[in-house]
Amino acid sequence: MSAIIRSTAVAEFDVQRYRADFPALQRQVHGKPLVYFDNANTAQKPLGVIEAVDGYYRRHNANVSRAVHTLGSEATALYEATRDKLRAFINAPSRDEVIFTRGTTESINLVAYSWALPRLQPGDEILLTQMEHHANIVPWQLVCERTGAKIKVAPISASGELLLDQLDALLTPHVKLLALTHVSNVLGTVNPIARITAMARARGIPVLVDGSQAAPHLRIDVQALGCDFYAITGHKMFGPTGTGMLWAKRAILDSMPPFMGGGEMIKQVTFDKTIFNELPYKFEAGTPNIAGVIGLGAAIDYINALGIETIRAVENDLLGYATEQLNTIPGMRIFGTAPGKAAVISFLIEGVHAHDLATILDTDGVAVRSGHHCAHPLMQFFGVAATARASLAFYNTRDEIDIFITALLRARNMLL
Repeated sequence: MSAIIRSTAVAEFDVQRYRADFPALQRQVHGKPLVYFDNANTAQKPLGVIEAVDGYYRRHNANVSRAVHTLGSEATALYEATRDKLRAFINAPSRDEVIFTRGTTESINLVAYSWALPRLQPGDEILLTQMEHHANIVPWQLVCERTGAKIKVAPISASGELLLDQLDALLTPHVKLLALTHVSNVLGTVNPIARITAMARARGIPVLVDGSQAAPHLRIDVQALGCDFYAITGHKMFGPTGTGMLWAKRAILDSMPPFMGGGEMIKQVTFDKTIFNELPYKFEAGTPNIAGVIGLGAAIDYINALGIETIRAVENDLLGYATEQLNTIPGMRIFGTAPGKAAVISFLIEGVHAHDLATILDTDGVAVRSGHHCAHPLMQFFGVAATARASLAFYNTRDEIDIFITALLRARNMLL
């Protein structure tokens, strides 16, 4: 019997009711029921999201913020409604601070090129952490190459936790920005963002938070967190791909020039001069992913209806059970054991390559990711080229974990 004790709320959670909302979860792979444990890569989409995208193209297809005809007005209303939903979802002070992007990568690039590039000088520093995704490393490298600034890295422990004393010591006057993830996509570590931003704020250093892996699992309150920038991506929170958001404080956004030019980011154009639009449109050039943004609004509705606390509790239960079962497998090594971590388990079985493991698991219908997870520096820290990763969502079950464990044992027996 499992040592993991389930709360009454989790035990009474009707997972089958919610699984019915996700068509992809009903399919089979190689003749076996799909066990989808790759949610940190991208999450499955509920019918409400799929129908919202479909409904836009069937009934409202028109460009936004341009036409005064009925379809244009309907499309604009649906599109802008998602901005209001995002504002409430992250508790932003104003909808004008919510900038639609194609995802976290574009959001961070926007800050890198529009905020950092004009400000950085030789000798300045960007402080990152050892656990960052490439999307929160590469844009800063590109900007540093053009400005003469450099990157510093805050270390982590063997359990995958930030060493806060050392991070604090690295917050010197040379640091012009601290950019870090809220939740590690490899380790599941949940960084204490409010505490860290307080440390940075005491030195006048702004903070950017990569919230890609946090938004689907944690309540986000940018005012309580005290950060200056917060970026999320839609497809990891059950929304369409190619959607996301950058939030930043109004004063900061007002001080930044546009990132790209064209479309509704302008007020008036002559061949001599352009007057740019007001927030948030100043940063939204061209025709956006209208259907995707409307679908993202439906995803937020879905999360809100289910309740982020319920999601967190169910995933914590699954994480505990999965970890307990994995630790019964001989040669198992789990990367990231921080207390309070999210439901992400990176692992290796001694003597087995992660890619071979994932390939054999797929023949049993079990989808996990293998590779470097866009976090090469973190792989280098642990001295491995790749790991396998099982990342769970609220719609997963203990029965699926049992199938996963059985498949892992079969794979181990085949490969060793």
